[in-house]
Amino acid sequence: MSLSLTLDFEYKTSIEKLWSALTDSKQLAKWVLENDFEPVVGHRFQFRSQPNEYWDGIIDGEVLIVDPPSRLSYTWAVGDEKHTVNWTIQDLGEGKVNLHLEQTGISNAQGLAGAKYGWSNWCGELEKLLAH
Repeated sequence: MSLSLTLDFEYKTSIEKLWSALTDSKQLAKWVLENDFEPVVGHRFQFRSQPNEYWDGIIDGEVLIVDPPSRLSYTWAVGDEKHTVNWTIQDLGEGKVNLHLEQTGISNAQGLAGAKYGWSNWCGELEKLLAH
């Protein structure tokens, strides 16, 4: 069984500023985790966090799609779980931008709930970053 998470976030910002927050390693570190991300198809990278009793703190990824400034996709692997994260940015006009997230390949309801909780928090941090 494979589950998918779909979330939409609306920000008051420019499409270019949002794209930069999704693809610039230093900006990503401010709202997600420390990383060595590069927006280059085929680039392998890691998000790194403090290890705890549940995991080693490393998320492995590989960039699948880079289509500036509207589409970004990469794998998201923790242990035996391997998901695909798809971001789509849409300019809504009047200084508003929609960020659509789809994470596919989630194996169970607990993982789905965890992904929803994590991305909701991280996208809240993204809102703060974009406000500056």
